[in-house]
This record gives sequence, structure tokens and C-alpha cells, in this order.
Amino acid sequence: MPPPPRTRRWSWRSQAFRGVVYQIVTLALLLAAAGYLLHNTLDNMRLRGIQSGFDFITQPAGFAIGESMLPFDSSESYGKAYLVGLTNTLRVALAGIVAATTLGTLIGIGRLSRNLLVRTLCGAYVETIRNVPLLLQLFMWYFVLTELLPQIESALQPLPSVFFSKNGLQFPLPEWAPGHWGTLAGFGAGALAAWGWARLARLRRESTGQLLPVVIPGLGLVVALALLGWVLGGSPAALDLPEHTDVNVVGGGAVTPEYLTVLFGLSIYTAAYIAEVVRAGIQSVAFGQHEAAAALGLSRSHELRLVQLPQALRVIIPPLTSQYLNLIKNSSLAVAVGYPDLVSISATSLNQTGRAIECISLVMACYLTLSLLTSAVMNFYNRRARFKDR
Repeated sequence: MPPPPRTRRWSWRSQAFRGVVYQIVTLALLLAAAGYLLHNTLDNMRLRGIQSGFDFITQPAGFAIGESMLPFDSSESYGKAYLVGLTNTLRVALAGIVAATTLGTLIGIGRLSRNLLVRTLCGAYVETIRNVPLLLQLFMWYFVLTELLPQIESALQPLPSVFFSKNGLQFPLPEWAPGHWGTLAGFGAGALAAWGWARLARLRRESTGQLLPVVIPGLGLVVALALLGWVLGGSPAALDLPEHTDVNVVGGGAVTPEYLTVLFGLSIYTAAYIAEVVRAGIQSVAFGQHEAAAALGLSRSHELRLVQLPQALRVIIPPLTSQYLNLIKNSSLAVAVGYPDLVSISATSLNQTGRAIECISLVMACYLTLSLLTSAVMNFYNRRARFKDR
């Protein structure tokens, strides 16, 4: 016989009903406390003649920003200034995540190397970097980039038209032309072709056991199709080359010492933690998997890429997400070396407007949004990488 239908018992004897009531009462108390604090704060601000509200967002900022991906003038609004600060934060955070992941993965694998020198050097790197505060490392990199490098008049030139000095890094930059749309289209087609080749290689390996190269053919497809799109687009080759004058380097692209300081500091510091995450993830794989790979005749690199790392991902991804979040939040230390990130822009706006609560709330909202988006992306990747029951 079918089970009797479930009925809700709205009585105090029901544990579920009591739980709902407790949650409603707790939420009401929290909202009442927040309302009281907000009302008390607004009253005190009004008594002291302190203005409040977010109307300052549309007012002219009245200050310039030294480094920006978006054009900004002092006559533009505070809202545009916050947008510039957010893009500067994203600029250093995204590049730092890529650099820290690459460096940390290599060092984590190096800690498990059979070579004593490689293993020792990687271990020394991790133990040294993790035990020195990040702020001190930022100061160290800032000192190196602003004091030990030569003046702009005698800038280092590691490559043609590339200048490295106390003023930062200047490099050639392609001038945009309509033909570059063909290059971008070719690059996108190459990325899709590389993904298709990787999927084909995986299916071939699972069905026949035959190993097909993936990395080199994938890169070849991306480069070849991007080059084909560039040729079909008319082969635009104009470059904005930096030129060395008597007192400065003009033209081309440039990044400041402050940006390089934050990027180097965050990447190197976070890479030490990612290295330990990768090492622990690889060591969590059962030793029998290593024996099985050796019995199949897989090389050390194939064993690592095809057997150990795929199984270690379920252990690596959750703490790796935490390190990405730490890197994004640690980018707020950029204010200590003068990089105009979100916190720096907010501090300047606070000093000029006196809207402390509003400015801090905007910064908190931005960092909260970035953290939640990062967690969502990594959780999606974690669901894709986890083991699936048959």
C-alpha cells in the first residue's frame, strides 16, 4: 500500500514548526538590531552636521588617477573613479591568479621530484616565502624596482624596443586595425580546434589506450589559425614602438613599478601556498595508482598528467579556491605602495567627501561580489572535476 501522505503539524510539539519559529524570531531580532544601529548612527551624524548618502557618486571627483586602463579626468564622477579602481584591482588580481597558479603548480610538483637539488630548492622557496609577511615582501619588491634598477636614461633593454628601469616596463604595442578582427577570429577558432583535439585524444586513450600528444598540437592549432586569420585580415603589422629620448621613454605600452610590485608580490607569495596545495593533492592519490601506471609503462610525466593530477583535483580545487580568494583580498595591500586600486580610490574619496560609511560599503560590496563570483566559478569547475558514480 502507498504510504500515507505527509501532513504538516502546525503545533508547538512539532520540531520542524519550532525550528521555523526560532529562525523567524532570530531574523527579526537581527533586523531590529541593525535598524537600531542604523537609526542611531544617522542621528549622531545629523547632530554633528555630517552628510550621508550616495549622492556624491555623481559629483566630480576632483582628483587624477596615475594609472588606469580606462581614460579618466579629474572632472569625471566618483562613480567613474570607483570603476577605474575596480578595473585596476581586476587587472592585478587576474594576472596574479594565472602567474601564481602556474608557478605554484611547478613548485608543488618540484617538491616531489626525485632530484635532490630541485626538491630542496622548491622546499626552501615554500618555507621562506610563506613565513615572511606579504606586506614586507611588497616593500622589498618596491625597493628593488624603484631603487636598484637604473634610471630611465640608462634603462635596461633585454629585448629590442623593451625598456626596464625605475619608471617601469615599456614595451611595443600593436596598433589596432580592422584586420585584427581576423586574428581574433582565428584565435577563437584555434582554441575551439585545440579543445576538439584534446577531446579526441581523450576518447582515443579511453577506447584504445593509445596516447596522442595534446599540448604541442593544441598550441600549433591556435597559432596556425590565428596566423591564418591575420593573413586573411590583410596582415596588419603596425606597432607602437617605445622610443628612448634624452629624458624619458615615450610611446608603446607601459606598466608602472607599483603595478609590477603588487603583481610580483601577490604571485610569488600565493604561489608558495598553492605549491603546498598541489603537493598535498598529489600525495593524496593512493600509491597503488603509481604502481598501476608503472605497470602500464607510463613515463613519469604521463603518469603525473594522466593518472595523478586528474585524481588529485578533487583535493586541490577547494583549498585552491581559498587561495584565489586570499589573493583577490590581499590586493588591497596595493595601497601601501601607491598603486591606485579600489581601496586607494575609496580612501581618496573618503578624505574628500567625508562619507566614510558609504565609501567603505562600496568597497565591501565590490570585494564581496568578486569573491562570490570566484567561488561560483571554482565550484562549477569542482563539480566538473569530481568523480562521477556509474
